[in-house]
Amino acid sequence: MSEGAHTVEGMDDGLLPLWDDDDVPAARPAQASWADAVGVFDLETTGVDVAGDRIVSAHVGLLGADGTVIRARSWLADPGVDIPEGATAVHGITTEHARQHGAPAREVVGEIVTALQELFAAGIPVVAYNAPFDFSLLKHEAVRHGVAPIVDPSPVVDPLVLDKAHDRYRKGKRTLEVVAAHYAVRLEGAHDAEADAIAAGRVAQALARRYELDGPVEELHTAQIGWARAQADSLTEYFIRIGRIDPADRLDGSWPIR
Repeated sequence: MSEGAHTVEGMDDGLLPLWDDDDVPAARPAQASWADAVGVFDLETTGVDVAGDRIVSAHVGLLGADGTVIRARSWLADPGVDIPEGATAVHGITTEHARQHGAPAREVVGEIVTALQELFAAGIPVVAYNAPFDFSLLKHEAVRHGVAPIVDPSPVVDPLVLDKAHDRYRKGKRTLEVVAAHYAVRLEGAHDAEADAIAAGRVAQALARRYELDGPVEELHTAQIGWARAQADSLTEYFIRIGRIDPADRLDGSWPIR
């Protein structure tokens, strides 16, 4: 376990990292609803450019059916570059703090990739709010540091895509903070990777209950590919109509990774 990582108490076996060799997630029973056990994933970064920006902090965890945290691991990385003031204003992590307390970026990226791969291998869906951002940035970081990247994450559940698909005409912002409040999910400490990841997982579970999304998660994953593309096309048309973008500059609707 890296210096920049921490663990939380397991359900019945004391303090355990995510994941020990003997503690990888059990395969999801075929008859269980996907929402009975969900992985959660979030990154805080140096910016919003998935190709060029770097990971500052991260969280990967596992929630039970009632949203209880079963396993969790968080990382603080030294990104190897200065953290812009604008990014620090969002997540609160300064360059100095990351350099002093963060683990080497390559080590952190490798451990995040491994933790996610073990969830996917067990058939556990990973919830990520606005999934293409986190998975795409992680892919570029992996390539940058010589780590084999996750190029086709599956199954993934994206509460942003689900909320837009099932409550299309609700007015207002669709930030995690706003959407969590709409589904009565507590989010304390927004823009903290752990808080955001857990809240997103619980929002996904709330969406599953409200809209009876209890079919095979593989089918839900496939449906989100189409929904995300349609949502990007709709937003593109709106931005063209108000003059915000040129008609040739269409938004990329690729999901869950670009």
